[in-house]
Amino acid sequence: MIKSADNISMKTHFCKSLSIITTLLLLVTPLFADITYKVEKGDTLYSISRKYQITVAELRTANNLSENDVIKAGQKLIIPDADIGTAAALSSTKSAATTQPAGKTIEYVVAKGDTLYGIARKNGMSVADLMAINNLDSSAVIKIGQKLKVNASSTESVSKTTSTKTVEPAKPGETVIKVNEKAPDTRTYGTTITADANTKWPVSSPKITQVKGKISGVQLSAKTNEAVLCIHEGTVMYVGVYRGFGQVVFVQSKTGLIYAYTGLGSVKVRKGEYAVSGSELGTAGLDSISQKYQITFMVFQNGQPIDPAKAPRN
Repeated sequence: MIKSADNISMKTHFCKSLSIITTLLLLVTPLFADITYKVEKGDTLYSISRKYQITVAELRTANNLSENDVIKAGQKLIIPDADIGTAAALSSTKSAATTQPAGKTIEYVVAKGDTLYGIARKNGMSVADLMAINNLDSSAVIKIGQKLKVNASSTESVSKTTSTKTVEPAKPGETVIKVNEKAPDTRTYGTTITADANTKWPVSSPKITQVKGKISGVQLSAKTNEAVLCIHEGTVMYVGVYRGFGQVVFVQSKTGLIYAYTGLGSVKVRKGEYAVSGSELGTAGLDSISQKYQITFMVFQNGQPIDPAKAPRN
């Protein structure tokens, strides 16, 4: 009886341990998985993009949809990871690149079910890089048998398998995705300096802190509800909440640069408007982590960040 009791105890301990491990795996796996969304009646690409706080262009690209394609109830869509560099590249009206990134490339033949997002992910690239190598623009739709270039070095260390997490449609009044506003600050900061009086910034006399990593821009301190001004004229390409960045405005210059003003408290422009230099785009927002008024400012060329201090002003 004692031996039997010990066996029961060991089995119980094993089951509990297995349960804990399984729970941890369930919590971790979604971080590395695509999200598959099942379209409901009444859904549009715009409404789905708003739920997941990404751009419509990203949603189209991830599912190889043209601007004329119509989604239907029951259809399954891939929801791509939010990437503000890709969003900037896809918001541009110009082709993705005029020069190809350095490095060796190999040929990839498009198969059934492939998308630019999926091919980029398989080969350890960003969508912006894939578009640049192949001189594709933001409206590109790929076809079976089409030959694309991918980075040769990236294919050696990237798994070819992609897991997915299915998310059922939200019920009326429910939010499909929740943004954790109390998440730890994952930004990597550089040196903080005071703005040069001869360099124009979106806010007046800010303290400038370099932000590295995926963001690769600068954080600018601001006064409470301070006006955020356009530093280079251009067309407003995107206005909305972008996952991880709060309220965002993209302004594209005539040369194709995308100026990204993020973390805004309010927005005073609309998509399609032409913003002149010095005009008010919105106001600085209260950062949920630092609890200080500030914005994060980035400039992209072909989806790649460039030094905001060196970006053209007018």
